[in-house]
Amino acid sequence: MVTVTDPERRNALSTELSAQLAEAVTACERNGRVHAVVITGAPPAFCAGADLSALGEAGEEGLRRIYAGFLAVADCRLPTVAAVGGAAVGAGLNLALACDVRLAGPRARFDARFLRLGLHPGGGMSWMLQRLVGPQAAAAMTLFGDVLDAAEAQRVGLVHRVVDGEHEDVVEAAVRFAGAAAAAPRELVVATKRTMRTTATLDEHTAAVETELVPQLASMESPAFAERLAAMRKRISGG
Repeated sequence: MVTVTDPERRNALSTELSAQLAEAVTACERNGRVHAVVITGAPPAFCAGADLSALGEAGEEGLRRIYAGFLAVADCRLPTVAAVGGAAVGAGLNLALACDVRLAGPRARFDARFLRLGLHPGGGMSWMLQRLVGPQAAAAMTLFGDVLDAAEAQRVGLVHRVVDGEHEDVVEAAVRFAGAAAAAPRELVVATKRTMRTTATLDEHTAAVETELVPQLASMESPAFAERLAAMRKRISGG
């Protein structure tokens, strides 16, 4: 699990904190024992956006350094789950969007906020948000300042599941949720996520069939598949 931690600033992303987040994600990818990554923020917030003092002084290079943390999550080869226990604002919304799946607690809030700051959205927010919730809900959040609570975020498809309870309950639920990926062979998990990213860009079912065929055949030749198939046959036969 990776926790963005600067609670006095509500985990606002400075260049230093973004660099630490990127390093933590890279460490997870390099650790062969890690099959999935849960991303959360230290209470009370998930992430309150970019650190405004850093943002006010940032040129292009500074912005890219602020982006680095959530872009590392977006580019992560492993499955990622956001445990959102509080506000996800601006760049913090980007961090939540960068994850594959979002679980939210009752105190979660999803707030684009860029225009209210007189700031154009950045970091690919408009692309991520429209792909996830569609153009109307994305416009409502981005252009009209619509702030979503956990229930409304689930209704529009921004959140997969709402978890009752405190921050710790949301994190625990996210860790359990990640357990299925953690139990699968790591190479298979990585290959499947890579394939899903490819098939998401395709227009034809037949193209998806061909895209999946090669990695599926490779998985059928793996020791992990042979072991699991043998175990399943044994259970079926009652042996």
